[in-house]
Amino acid sequence: MLKTLPVIGMACSACSANVENKLNSIDGISKAQVNLVGRTALIDYDPSRVSLEEIKRQISDIGYDLVIDSQQSAEQLEALAMKRLRRMTVLAWCFSLLIMCISMRWINVGGVNASNQLSLILAAACLVLCGREFYVAAFKQLRHGTASMDTLVTMSTAIAFLFSAFNTFWGETTWGSRGMEWHTYFDASTMIIAFVLTGRFLEEKAKDSTASSLRQLMGMAPKTARVVSKRIPTDGEDSPDQVPISTLEKGDIVEVRAGEKIPVDGEVTWASSFMTDDAAYVDESMITGEPTPAAKRVGDNLLAGTIPSQGRLRMRARQIGEETSLAQIISMVQQAQSSKAPVQRLVDKAAGVFVPVVLTIALLTFVLWLVFAGTQSLPQAIMSAVAVLVVACPCAMGLATPTALMVGIGKAAEKQILIKDATALELLRKVNVLVTDKTGTLTIPNKDLVDFTAADNLRPEQREALKPNAREAIQALHSQGIQVHMLSGDKDKAVSYWADKAGIKHYKSGVLPIDKETLVQQLQSQGKTVAMMGDGINDTQALSLADVSIAISTGTDVAIDVAQVTLMGNDLGNLPIAINISRKTVSMIWQNLFWAFIYNIVCLPLAAGLLHIFGIDFQITPMWAAALMAFSSLSVVLNSLRLKYKKL
Repeated sequence: MLKTLPVIGMACSACSANVENKLNSIDGISKAQVNLVGRTALIDYDPSRVSLEEIKRQISDIGYDLVIDSQQSAEQLEALAMKRLRRMTVLAWCFSLLIMCISMRWINVGGVNASNQLSLILAAACLVLCGREFYVAAFKQLRHGTASMDTLVTMSTAIAFLFSAFNTFWGETTWGSRGMEWHTYFDASTMIIAFVLTGRFLEEKAKDSTASSLRQLMGMAPKTARVVSKRIPTDGEDSPDQVPISTLEKGDIVEVRAGEKIPVDGEVTWASSFMTDDAAYVDESMITGEPTPAAKRVGDNLLAGTIPSQGRLRMRARQIGEETSLAQIISMVQQAQSSKAPVQRLVDKAAGVFVPVVLTIALLTFVLWLVFAGTQSLPQAIMSAVAVLVVACPCAMGLATPTALMVGIGKAAEKQILIKDATALELLRKVNVLVTDKTGTLTIPNKDLVDFTAADNLRPEQREALKPNAREAIQALHSQGIQVHMLSGDKDKAVSYWADKAGIKHYKSGVLPIDKETLVQQLQSQGKTVAMMGDGINDTQALSLADVSIAISTGTDVAIDVAQVTLMGNDLGNLPIAINISRKTVSMIWQNLFWAFIYNIVCLPLAAGLLHIFGIDFQITPMWAAALMAFSSLSVVLNSLRLKYKKL
């Protein structure tokens, strides 16, 4: 059973790696993928071997939580979490600024001892009230031998606080009596908490925008329906009852009026409009991309989320809940956004060892300061180690890939392009050859043609027109450096005619399914990255073999199931857009990774105090390390959001 569940408590790539590794280690789960940005886990599990309650318990043991059954939606839970995060952030800043004012003597509370003791009390309150979740999560992870950003924040703030607490009571007798200068760093410990919470809050606000496309899809589904009767169709003028959509059953008769959303998939039992007594006109553009409302008469199919633009109709519910086409599209987009591109798997491996490496660097920093600067540099050694722990939090690295993927896949969904997984999105940019079927893929058969026996005697244009923007799409593909091959089982006269109309130079007629498969293999053997586009059962062999498989939503279920990319509707202009989205998304991923790694490469030595070796008295303090860490994470998310507004 495949299920997507919200995960609470993840803050960095190490967190998502911990959750994913734990899920994949549970007996009964065949595969699990965790999406850091979407805060979800895609789990394929066997209910007869492991329950969701047991999975939740094991995830809770390592410091996170899995939402398996709640009266509140994921959006409501996220809203509550955001509200709490905002409150904790404001409170942390209040504590931090107050402690800073006391430390700087801007607020006079007496002597040095009184100031330090009051700062100690305020800092302890800040760590307990605002930083408690960091400590609890880090402790749970320690019990299971894992580490994450929570570990780094916990260690850095705890070290700064404990060292300051020691100095508050014994600083003068321990350091002052030896002629050594000593300080307290309560403001640093609380500022770290404040900056980390601020960064997390801003990340959440920005990442909320990356999921906007998915929310738009979810918003297409209405919450209520007008039930006319239970399984008994009627054309009467009775006033239908408004009921929650969750109460609908298969066979129920539902009335939908102009401007209202169709609640479930089904078939028309009665329709009327001012234009005609036997049809209503339904806008299906959000599903199919077709701009012209479709006439719907008795027996015609209806899709959830579409809207009657004229008239009203009654329908019999056929697919409800997760069975509707809209629900399946939403599920497909969720799964795609939860999947991982090949580059993300490399990042996950790096994140798995990143925290232990940072802990080692921090320890090495501490030791080297003592070795080369002597014991009198102990305060400086401690603060340098703390700065290293804070500045190296792997948030930016973990956010680099999933934020770009979520925006890219969501952008594609807005354009009626459904991408099943991140691998397909990454591979699309490498495609340099497209092999395409003709009938049903590039061309639309003449619906008015009744005498099929006479079809051979008709001119091609009288039979199989080109789909909207087909020629423009082929031209765009050529400009993208993609070679197009058209294969068809049709006669040479028709195939050559439509190849010329579409602007395709490479074509072949009279082919069998095995010929399509053979061509794909031949092109791949030449080092080409091949995409196959088709709509029928006869295309499935080639679709399965191609590097990227593309289906048309009006095609057969088999072709759609095999395909990694599905173009909704008949507008082929979306194909070059899909490739463009892939190229821009992957480019954004590499930009994000570059800046994430550059940030760590530059900031780690500065935090450790490396410039002192060259006589330069400059070093990143723990407070500024926290600010830089928050800024790096936010910059990666904001950079990914630029993709939403790029011209395609």
